[in-house]
Amino acid sequence: MTQKTSSDKPPQRRKNGKDRKIFLGPVPDLEEHVRPDWWSRIFNYLYLKTDGDVVDDLSITSREIALFLNILKLSPEDRILDLCCGQGRHSLELARRNFKNIEGLDRSHYLIQKAKARAKKEDTNIKFREGDARKIPSPPDAFDVVTILGNSFGYFETIQDDLRVLKEVFRVLKPWGKLLIEITDGEYLRKRFQSRSWEWIDKKHFVCRERSLSLDKQRLISREIISHIEKGMITDQFYAERLYSKESLTRLLETAGFSDITFHGQISPDSKRNQDLGMMERCIIVTAVTKKEWTPVKKKPKKELKNVVVILGDPHKADLLKPSTIFDDDDFYTIDQLKSGLKELNNFDFTYLTNHDTLIQDLIKVKEKINFAFNLCDEGYYNDAQKELHIPSLLEMLGIPYTGSGPQCLAYCYDKSLVRGIAREMEIPVPEAFFIKPEDTTFELPFSFPVIAKPNFGDSSFGITQRCVANSFEELVNAISEIREKFGYDKPILVEELLTGKDLSVGVIGNPPEPYTVLPIIMADYSLLPENLPQICGYESKWLPESPYWNIKSTAADLSEDVEKFIIECCLKLSERLECKDYCRFDWRVDVNGTPKLLEVNPNPGWCWDGHLVKMAEIAGISYDETLKMILQATEQRLGMHRP
Repeated sequence: MTQKTSSDKPPQRRKNGKDRKIFLGPVPDLEEHVRPDWWSRIFNYLYLKTDGDVVDDLSITSREIALFLNILKLSPEDRILDLCCGQGRHSLELARRNFKNIEGLDRSHYLIQKAKARAKKEDTNIKFREGDARKIPSPPDAFDVVTILGNSFGYFETIQDDLRVLKEVFRVLKPWGKLLIEITDGEYLRKRFQSRSWEWIDKKHFVCRERSLSLDKQRLISREIISHIEKGMITDQFYAERLYSKESLTRLLETAGFSDITFHGQISPDSKRNQDLGMMERCIIVTAVTKKEWTPVKKKPKKELKNVVVILGDPHKADLLKPSTIFDDDDFYTIDQLKSGLKELNNFDFTYLTNHDTLIQDLIKVKEKINFAFNLCDEGYYNDAQKELHIPSLLEMLGIPYTGSGPQCLAYCYDKSLVRGIAREMEIPVPEAFFIKPEDTTFELPFSFPVIAKPNFGDSSFGITQRCVANSFEELVNAISEIREKFGYDKPILVEELLTGKDLSVGVIGNPPEPYTVLPIIMADYSLLPENLPQICGYESKWLPESPYWNIKSTAADLSEDVEKFIIECCLKLSERLECKDYCRFDWRVDVNGTPKLLEVNPNPGWCWDGHLVKMAEIAGISYDETLKMILQATEQRLGMHRP
């Protein structure tokens, strides 16, 4: 499953500063209130409540998988993509039945994290990831089977987008691969949908629903108002799903290139609530086959190839920044995604070095055979974050050109207080702050609470948790103690005023004044974070899937032209002053007066497929492999290398 949306009206601000949601009364036309991207917003914890009688019933899922396996006749070794997988219920059931090669893709950040947590609990190796079904992040001919289950097809506003999904499925399926779709029986529901209903979904929540056909009679428009007996109305959300008949679905599959389209009857879930099943009331099952040739492998003319060695962290050594202190499946998956992205680049031939015990000798061996190094070892030499600068230092001593910033820049930016001082000197605003050295036993607070305490040295939000936010001296002392004791940090601590406005990130690829690209500014979306938690992007948001902070998303920032221009100008000045090279990320936060203030400068920022830099690029329509290519081209330009 993927997502359901709320009213378009923006939240209003109460006197206490908190947002108040707007709920609509009676509306004459439900379709007017459906957002085109409703599916990107609805699938959250409320979805698991409203639809939990079906999507969280293990017995229903087990019966469905048994039926689908009987239709598909799968082998345990087959590669399966569970597209629009939701919280992973079907993938997990397949894993319980000893299927070994399963991937799940869904647009909902919340549901994917649920899926990952459940997979970890059940000790399976399913690869769950976020992504858009219209652009599946997999190479051609990758899967034996793709499934779209739980009525997760037909959410987009246009049939053209549904066709894009099917064409992507066709692309990633192997020749003779199979697609299975479970989708609502559109002809049946068009005539028999319930226009109004309500039901209790647990002892304290109930949902009221309204439904109507769209003006063109091709979509069923739904409205859900969810209420709590003590808190009142929680959400008022609208969504629309396309009603496909067997004939229209057949035409769409044929247009996408599929053959042997077969319908296998219908199913209806046996809900224990025995109430409104909505779109799940009666579904049809259809399969189709990809009869195509294998996708030709791109061959690169050797004379045009640039030989690049990629330097990464050592997966066989401990990494104290990670909660488990070791590389886990997510890390290996991230590396695989990197290799897949680099494989798409023409004119480059990549080799990879990850063994830090032999790194020096390995670099000496390849020195004369490579054009430059792609330094992606942000873990640091021997996975020690303090030794991130050792890699470019080593490359410079060996005379090997490399991507990204040099050791001096990395040293500067590892010291948050030093960067603050440089920014102040350049008249770039920073939060009020003071410094606590390890030997300090007392301190005075030169500004008012609330504040946030953080390690002065470090990256990846090391040591920064919700408990670092303090509203009193007692809480501040506790925060400092936790940083020292829990994280074993024995160096200076920075205490800053807590900024509560928009939480911003700016990405720059290139080397001003040479051609460069400023990526769209993004901001943290804290809407799914419980109100009682401080709105910060700390350690929990990056490393702990079970934490509510894991649900923080990134969206395009809504800034005035003047503010955006000011922030970008400051970033470019800092980039030049600190000698950042090729690509960099700058973190800002707005104060209560609307003034943006610099938090950190991140040279050689995270390069992973779902990191901040790539999210910015995606907003600009730049794919992951194109982002990597832009970094490499910035390096070539800086080094004066000719690019074909």
